[in-house]
Amino acid sequence: MGKILIKGIVQRKPGHLYYVDGLGNVCEAKMARGGKKKKSAKKAPAKKKATKVKATTKKKKK
Repeated sequence: MGKILIKGIVQRKPGHLYYVDGLGNVCEAKMARGGKKKKSAKKAPAKKKATKVKATTKKKKK
């Protein structure tokens, strides 16, 4: 595990990973997961096709 040398040097962003590389520089990498959660897209209800109504003729009783 690493040591915390100085706090408050880097302004941290949510969803990013910070590390010290081999040269001693602080690097920032975007994490694959984390940060803000994505809003789930609401599924629109499927539209029903309009059905043709057959015209029926009524038979008259005599």
